[in-house]
Amino acid sequence: MGIGIWELVLLLLIVLLLFGTKRLRNVGGDLGTAIKSFRSAVSATEEPDEKSKHEPDAPEGKGEKADRDA
Repeated sequence: MGIGIWELVLLLLIVLLLFGTKRLRNVGGDLGTAIKSFRSAVSATEEPDEKSKHEPDAPEGKGEKADRDA
């Protein structure tokens, strides 16, 4: 009971008739803008976590790093 190609085409035609191409274009643009802002928000929240992973565990001035620098 899968949906074939002709059923999808018929469904697309019905949606176009109900909503019109202009409204569907606006919905598509709004959806694209929402996805773009969501991705930028997710990447902005991930950046501080990545920076904290690269910080050394030992405080500066102590340990092997201080011995190598001297």
